[in-house]
Amino acid sequence: MSAVNLALVGAGGPAPADAARRDPQELRALAEEAGRELEGAPALEIARWAAETFGDRFCVTSSMADAVLAHLVSRVAPGVDVVFLDTGLHFPETLRVRDEVAGRLPVRVRSVRPRLTVGQQDGQYGPRLFDRSPDDCCQLRKVEPLERALTGYDAWAAGLRRDESPTRANTPVVTFDPRRGKVKVNPIAAWTQAEVDNYIARWDVPVNELFKQGYGSVGCWPCTRRTRAGEDPRAGRWAMFEKTECGLHT
Repeated sequence: MSAVNLALVGAGGPAPADAARRDPQELRALAEEAGRELEGAPALEIARWAAETFGDRFCVTSSMADAVLAHLVSRVAPGVDVVFLDTGLHFPETLRVRDEVAGRLPVRVRSVRPRLTVGQQDGQYGPRLFDRSPDDCCQLRKVEPLERALTGYDAWAAGLRRDESPTRANTPVVTFDPRRGKVKVNPIAAWTQAEVDNYIARWDVPVNELFKQGYGSVGCWPCTRRTRAGEDPRAGRWAMFEKTECGLHT
């Protein structure tokens, strides 16, 4: 692994300077126009538009289930920042994908940590918050770190796909996130699982080993189980709760 390509960012860690931030209304107009014009465009073209439009104020977010999006964007934006939310509750297999991405791809992985360690969170909120209030746990360990990590960027790319779940069926390829005041780009929104698999095979993209062990979707270990035959791929996430998303994409 190359230390140059992996930055471990703690609660007070550095983020790119925010002095050149574009006006949110300008970003909204850009997103609305691009959302219309790029619908149906190839994923690489969508990624290229984002990279050319936002330059170093554009990043990729990745859960390290696989490196498809990071690889795709690196083809048009070598050296792009890839933000990974290191919750402190990831499977070892997930961290191995992160390290492999940092070592193999022409990207800079920013591994962003929550403000509290797991032990500190247990002391402040009680042990195993994820068992009692997974929304609060996700807020502390994912949502707030992402808000902090996106400081300094005007746009970011996510790997959401319409075929992943009913809640993602209408995912646009480009949209404006009014809560964050930034442009969100979903280059592979229209891809099927077969297209993802073909891309992985063609480019030898790193993939989380847990998929070979019966997991349909990979998150933090306390809230992720193997999926059964015929289940929705995300059925193994927060299986004991009426919860389908961590809050990053709502």
